[in-house]
Amino acid sequence: MDKTAEKFLMAEYKALSKESWTNISLINDNILEWSVALIVLNPDSLYYGGYFKAKMTFPKNYPYSPPDFKFLKPLYHPNVYPDGRLCISILHPPGDDEQSGETAAERWNPVQKVESVLISILSLLDDAEVSSPANVDAGVLLRTSPDAYKAKVRRDLEASKADIPRGFVMPTHEDAFGKRTADEAEQGFVGWSDSEEEDEFGEEDFGGSESELGDGDEDEEGEEGDSESEVDAEDDEGRIKTSIR
Repeated sequence: MDKTAEKFLMAEYKALSKESWTNISLINDNILEWSVALIVLNPDSLYYGGYFKAKMTFPKNYPYSPPDFKFLKPLYHPNVYPDGRLCISILHPPGDDEQSGETAAERWNPVQKVESVLISILSLLDDAEVSSPANVDAGVLLRTSPDAYKAKVRRDLEASKADIPRGFVMPTHEDAFGKRTADEAEQGFVGWSDSEEEDEFGEEDFGGSESELGDGDEDEEGEEGDSESEVDAEDDEGRIKTSIR
C-alpha cells in the first residue's frame, strides 16, 4: 500500500473517531476498509435519530482516487441504488464529465476528505437529487406522494436502530452540539485562528504594503493624510488579527 494513502487515512481516522455524528472502526485492522455508521443529529431531518451502517473502501492511491461507499441496508431514496451504493458527485472520479454535466468542482479531488464525503451524504439524505435518480421509483414517489415517501423513510429509520451496538449511547443534537459550544466557549474558540490556513495565507493578506495603504498627493497636506491613513489601517489590521486569534 502507498504510504501516502496510509498517512492520510490514519490521520482522518483519528480525527473522525472523536466525532459524535459517526461511529467508525477498521475492518480486520485494514486501514483501507472502514465500517461506518452515520448518526443523524439534525432534529429537522426525516432521518433524525437514525444509525445507518455502511462500508467504505479506499483505493491504494488515495487521496488521488475517491473511496467507495455502500450502505449495508439500502435506503429507499432517489440517490441510493438497490445494492446500497450512492449516486453522488463527490464519489465520482476527478475531472469534468461531459456526459453527466458534472464539473470537476463537483466531483472528487485530492483535497477532499472522508469527512466531506460523509457530510455530503448526510446532506443528500434530506436533499435528494431527483433529476437523475438511482432509484426511479423512489424519485417518483417523492415527487408525487411525499407522505407515502416519508412513511418509507420512517420504516428505514426504525430498521436502522436495530444496528445500534449494545451499550452504545446514541447522542442527540443537544448532547453533541451543546457540548461542543460549551467547550469552545471555555477554550475561547473564535473560528479559524488555530488552523493552518492562517499560516498559509500569512499576515500580509490582512494588511497590505505601505504603498498600498498610503497612496496620495505629494503635497504636505496629502502626506499627512496618508500618514493618518496608514495608522488607521494598521489599527484596523491589529483589530482583525486580534479577532481571529
